[in-house]
Amino acid sequence: MNRDLTVGKPESVLWQFCLPLFGSIIFQQLYNIADSLVAGKFIGENALASVGNSYEITLIFLAFAVGCNMGCSVIVSQLFGAKETGRMKTAVTTAYLASGVLCALLMLAGILGCGGLLRLINTPAEAFADSKLYLDIYIWGLPFVFFYNIANGIFSALGDSRTPFVFLACSSTANVGVDILFVTAFQMGVAGVAWATFLCQGVSCVLAVAVVARRLRRMECAQKPPLFSFELLREIAAIAIPSTLQQSFVSVGNIIIQGAINGFGTGVMAGYSAAVKLNNLVITSFTTLGNGISNYTAQNIGAKKLGRVRAGFGAGLKLVWAICLPLTALYLLGGRLLVGFFLTDPTETALSTGILFLRILSPFYLVISAKLVADGILRGAGRMKQFMVDTFLDLILRVALAVLLARTALGATGIWCAWPIGWVVGTAFAVYFYRTGPWASAPAEPEG
Repeated sequence: MNRDLTVGKPESVLWQFCLPLFGSIIFQQLYNIADSLVAGKFIGENALASVGNSYEITLIFLAFAVGCNMGCSVIVSQLFGAKETGRMKTAVTTAYLASGVLCALLMLAGILGCGGLLRLINTPAEAFADSKLYLDIYIWGLPFVFFYNIANGIFSALGDSRTPFVFLACSSTANVGVDILFVTAFQMGVAGVAWATFLCQGVSCVLAVAVVARRLRRMECAQKPPLFSFELLREIAAIAIPSTLQQSFVSVGNIIIQGAINGFGTGVMAGYSAAVKLNNLVITSFTTLGNGISNYTAQNIGAKKLGRVRAGFGAGLKLVWAICLPLTALYLLGGRLLVGFFLTDPTETALSTGILFLRILSPFYLVISAKLVADGILRGAGRMKQFMVDTFLDLILRVALAVLLARTALGATGIWCAWPIGWVVGTAFAVYFYRTGPWASAPAEPEG
């Protein structure tokens, strides 16, 4: 169901729109958590290390899909808010066509280059074969990843956060069952984990694209819109390219960090793999809520209601902090149980690594969540230069400090300490850029 985010009390509108998004990302993360959980519990510690090692590379491909999602979503949101239905439909088909070409190029690059990339990050010999196998299967499923992300961005642009939640809830739950079936009953090992994800993502993608097509056919416009527009492609690219670069460089940075971690052995790798999945569950949740704030901002920018943008920032902070506090407490107090959940007969090295990682990072979730809310507004308003500055400051600090501190007496602990430093600096810049936006002096909008 389409929803106009430019009317109603901003806090109520934003919470009702974003909470299903939060539920969606919980189920989305079940894909990766299920892969790691099944690998660690039913195959072994080396399999968990292999899946975690591959995961950092899959994030590079996912970065392009998410960038396409954001470019399409922001432009479609603005056109939906401005009631330009014909151009909005053209923006959707333009995004699908351009994303299909990009996906094909990335598949070719992945097929040819993933083995070299695994060697580049010092993947241990005992984890190399399974890491490569997992990546090869993942790459063949890239079309599902791309087209599902585009469909998800369109749903969000139209103010519908419930439909993708239903798709993800069903497919993610199914993925857990298929993971266990392929690994335990069919004895497929890491390949079973990868094929389960491939199949479940494929089904959800086909259903999501079909529903989007039906939804758009029901929206009337004066004449049949063209399938492709270079003008709209440029507008989409203006959002998508910085978003992709941000996601890509974060992924590249994580791969560099993974390379530093790999030097400490499979015990540290396995502990980090378990803990980083838990960390990514939180960060990705906040990022998704930030994306929802981008849609809210874009619709209101399209409708020229800047006062509602400012109100959205305060409502967004309340939302992310309400989620942040219990998760921080859970990770601080229950780290051993959560990390151990991923492992059967874990080594003390793996357990202590994961627990320490969570204890160092989780108190700073309040900080990074504020950054992601501010980033959501900057992106929804098309202020991509400011968005890129605060993102790259965070990333560069984290990567540089992780590599440097790993070589000191702190060892792996130094790597974990790099995260909070980057988050604090990036958040300071993001909030500053938000406070200098055109909405700062806009009069408040009526809430009715």
